[in-house]
Amino acid sequence: MSYKSIVVHLDTSERAHPRLEIALRLASQFGAHLTGLFATFTPEPRSFYVMAGSADYFIEHERKRVQHRAALERLFHAEIARAKVEGEWIATTEYANLSVPRRARYADLIVAGQNDPNDPDSYIADHFAENLVMTCGRPVLLVPYTGVYPTVGHRAVVAWDGSREATRALHDALPLLAHAKKTTVLTINGTRGEPAGSRIPGADIALVLARHGVTVEVVEVESASGVPVGETLLSRAADAGADLVVMGGYGHARWQELVMGGATRTLLRSMTMPVLMSH
Repeated sequence: MSYKSIVVHLDTSERAHPRLEIALRLASQFGAHLTGLFATFTPEPRSFYVMAGSADYFIEHERKRVQHRAALERLFHAEIARAKVEGEWIATTEYANLSVPRRARYADLIVAGQNDPNDPDSYIADHFAENLVMTCGRPVLLVPYTGVYPTVGHRAVVAWDGSREATRALHDALPLLAHAKKTTVLTINGTRGEPAGSRIPGADIALVLARHGVTVEVVEVESASGVPVGETLLSRAADAGADLVVMGGYGHARWQELVMGGATRTLLRSMTMPVLMSH
């Protein structure tokens, strides 16, 4: 298994270029075709005409969007030529929560970014990253809005709880894990409401990874009282010097995580290294 078609979501945010660089490295590593998919927040024009003077704002917003798109398109073509990667550019004006997942379904992997609360241009749509993970049917590599990541997947941590989502994410990440110098399967025991002995041991799934030639170790930790699982996962990944976390997205009902919190929501909000999620 390999990644032969990669889609990178691009926008007008400050982190678009670093995200493109990561996608280019992966495309070069796997000999993949790279699609640059440009999609930004597009306000509904009719909504502005009910407010005095807002039509001028919309016209100016659209003018800047077209300028940014043209500059980014030139950068994309220059970068794929430099990296000697086959690729294509696609720009869409459709609602991003529909257009991006639809295009992602034709790829082996999609690279997207974390929302940056300090950069308005990183806002694409309500719950954009969550919606992408839930609806595209493909693994999503989410890149944090801070930090520099010269490597992705050299030192990976797999969050393992035996769920369908974790299983999907682990197998979706196999092309990366097969090239990793070290992979740690992390099992966090004793989560609230979990019956004793109900979790599939990390050693069992580690054996499956080893058959794929993955260099793997198993770490089991106890969940500290009052500490969310997501925070424990991030802390352990940081301690391991990980440059990738692999996890299933939304093992519980999505509404429950959005309202009450959960590991997925914690990672999306507080990730400190790239995270590959599948649902």
